[in-house]
Amino acid sequence: MKILPYQPDQSNLAYSVGVTLDRFIKLKQSDFPFASGELSQLLRDIALAAKIVNRETNRAGLANIGGAFGQTNIQGEEQQKLDVIANIRFMRALSKGGEVCAIVSEEEDAVIDLQNNSGKYVVAIDPLDGSSNIDVNISIGTIFSIYRRKTPIGSPITAEDIMQPGNQQVAAGYVLYGSSTMLVYTTGFGVNGFTYENSLGEFFLSHPDIQAPKNGTIYSINEGLEMEWSSGIKSYVFSCKEKRFQSRYIGSLVADFHRNLLKGGIYLYPATSKNPSGKLRLLYEANALAFLIEQAGGKASDGKQRILDIQPESLHQRTALLIGSKNMVEEAEKMIQFSESEITVIFH
Repeated sequence: MKILPYQPDQSNLAYSVGVTLDRFIKLKQSDFPFASGELSQLLRDIALAAKIVNRETNRAGLANIGGAFGQTNIQGEEQQKLDVIANIRFMRALSKGGEVCAIVSEEEDAVIDLQNNSGKYVVAIDPLDGSSNIDVNISIGTIFSIYRRKTPIGSPITAEDIMQPGNQQVAAGYVLYGSSTMLVYTTGFGVNGFTYENSLGEFFLSHPDIQAPKNGTIYSINEGLEMEWSSGIKSYVFSCKEKRFQSRYIGSLVADFHRNLLKGGIYLYPATSKNPSGKLRLLYEANALAFLIEQAGGKASDGKQRILDIQPESLHQRTALLIGSKNMVEEAEKMIQFSESEITVIFH
């Protein structure tokens, strides 16, 4: 019997499809000496739910699951059918594995206690951000944060487990459902992106070790709200126009963030006269993206302080958000703070 050592094929007849998400997670499991596989399984559960939601979004126009559901969520926003479907899909996936003890969802009024006191993790999630865009075929996304619980394993969950600042996240990420479907996540050791291969039903590593450019030429803000901006935000946007920067605003948080992460830029959803605390949710939108951008070398702020250092006080707490290339965010912060200091001087 003849035995030959394996030699990788060099003919290029069958190209390598790359590293799957599942294999990548297993390779990186050693980054977590405190974990015994639960976090890895939790990330795989999220990826599985994302595949199902991807299928649902792709057939939305043919299956009568687009449009409004007829109810509003806790934020007073009209729920879309796909909001409800995505929430169900992720709830099922997160409740089946046994790793999670509680879930905070944009679509739920209260914390969902899974009655699993042995679960080590709390998940905060926006199951489908920008879902109103599905009817016009614009990219939408899922955003998630993962925390280790603070109370002892085996005990009931408490507010201490839920109300954690973003600097306590052990993992965070998003799924972008666009021209291709991507899952981008971090566990505190850099940011990696995976593209979904429909024919194989797998996510493959396509964007290893993502680094956000320190500078950019793109600014993303809803200019229809200009009359409600502070003078600092107005000054910063005007400076972007003076520099002939490009204005790019999709109106889908994940899509806008993803573009600026790769190409360099800043996304702004500032406090306004109508929403003085900001509009985006801290626990399941801002914190996750802030963790990602910092791991990629960028910055996230509410205009005054680091997003990840904000102590949440309520479940659906809102915040202003300036996020993206480090130098651009810092310049915006300076203009906001200078404007506020001028106002203080005037009134004193």
